[in-house]
Amino acid sequence: MDRPSALIDTRIIYCGDCLDQLRRLPDDCVDLCYIDPPFNSNRNYEVFWGETKERRSFEDRHESTRAYIEYMRPRCVEIARVLKPTGSFYYHCDWHASHYVKVMLDQIFGENNFINEIIWKRQSAHNDAKQGSKHFGRIHESLFLYSGDAAEYQFNHVYRPYDEEYVEKFYKHIEPETGRRFQLGDLGAPGGAAPSKGNPHYEFLGVTRYWRYSRERMQKLYDQGLIVQAKPASVPRLKRYLDEGKGVPLGSIWDDIKPIQSNSAERLGYPTQKPLKLLERILEVSSRPNDIVLDAFCGCGTALVAAQQQGRQWIGIDISPTACRVMAKRLRDVSYVQESERLWRLGRGFVVRDLPQTEQQLRKMPPFEFENWAVIALGGIANKVQVGDMGLDGRIYPVSVIPTVKSGSLDFMDIWYPIQVKQKDKAGRPDIDAFEAAMIRSERMKGFFVSFDYTGDALTEIQRFFTQTGRVIVPLTVKEILEQEIARKLV
Repeated sequence: MDRPSALIDTRIIYCGDCLDQLRRLPDDCVDLCYIDPPFNSNRNYEVFWGETKERRSFEDRHESTRAYIEYMRPRCVEIARVLKPTGSFYYHCDWHASHYVKVMLDQIFGENNFINEIIWKRQSAHNDAKQGSKHFGRIHESLFLYSGDAAEYQFNHVYRPYDEEYVEKFYKHIEPETGRRFQLGDLGAPGGAAPSKGNPHYEFLGVTRYWRYSRERMQKLYDQGLIVQAKPASVPRLKRYLDEGKGVPLGSIWDDIKPIQSNSAERLGYPTQKPLKLLERILEVSSRPNDIVLDAFCGCGTALVAAQQQGRQWIGIDISPTACRVMAKRLRDVSYVQESERLWRLGRGFVVRDLPQTEQQLRKMPPFEFENWAVIALGGIANKVQVGDMGLDGRIYPVSVIPTVKSGSLDFMDIWYPIQVKQKDKAGRPDIDAFEAAMIRSERMKGFFVSFDYTGDALTEIQRFFTQTGRVIVPLTVKEILEQEIARKLV
């Protein structure tokens, strides 16, 4: 794809607070922005990250709706600034704060630039309306659509197929020769007999009235077999074929896109993951090929995948390093685009920017994020924190034994090395003892341990373990990983 703008780089995932990154973007540079920020729901989410099945508890950080709106306001102000006058902005939210979000967006974008509230019907029933509850089932989410300028914004009409009931009712005629369904439409002048509108008045097939078309056009349609007269002197009717219709114009209630199910092929386990079809529709309505699409809370990257596959340019931002690595992997595996600085500069690959690069940054990272960072940095796959993980944080599969055919899982392979990660200033002997037990249980002869540093007792125990059992524990420090000094220890 060609570079769309001399002012802005695309096909980039930025790791960090979107407020900081948005402030670096120039005015009027984005064609379409979609965000699905954390809802103010006060719920804990249990997250299973795709192949890794890493489990994590996500807690909404916003103690009140007011705090949530105060958090989102400056970010939405920046989005309004970077959005082109021809651009569109979709804010995805649920019932917890949607009404407050709408008021905030009216203030930022202007009430006249509000286009639609789109209702996405997620499902037909929900267990939050089970017996004993005192509310209706909450089965939808809202998308607020705003434009950069209500007079200029890009909008492509999309049509849905007619449903079976509509077809049976309105296209009840079937042509015997072809089997094509059709309905009979009115040939009379729109609005009735109105000479002032310039409708032609003449006799056709024995019927005199104001007609929709000229006499010449009517005769041509008749010769083509498209005008039907049930009996002499009856009003002629026009055949309108079902297969020539565009369908039903897309409305503001979207009930034909199902949520991610537990058995969905695209499911990664992200708690609020949206189906790819939802983002594809948004892009189809509000963008054109090579337009710039921004997702400032891109989570597992659904909007980026949709943009890549539909020939759009894109920018993704997320504060979670793990999310950034997950979406990068998804782009590689699903969209078959390579993560490469060299290819990106040539306009073909993509890059991830601003991942944590210092020990100080890594010390502040949540434990789950730190563990995933360390495992991924070693080229490993994070383990599932469930029964059967043997107390390990990840596994390294030697490149020489990984099959070339993608199976979606490497669990069947027996050649792997365990990884243990501790976000400690110094891992001690008890930490090493626990890892030794895990190695023995999993029958591994070699494993890797990651920490900021190690006590003398820990290093002594690693040597003793090797002397007595022949099993090797490779102690790695965060500094060694950051300085890329680990290659010699991974062999």
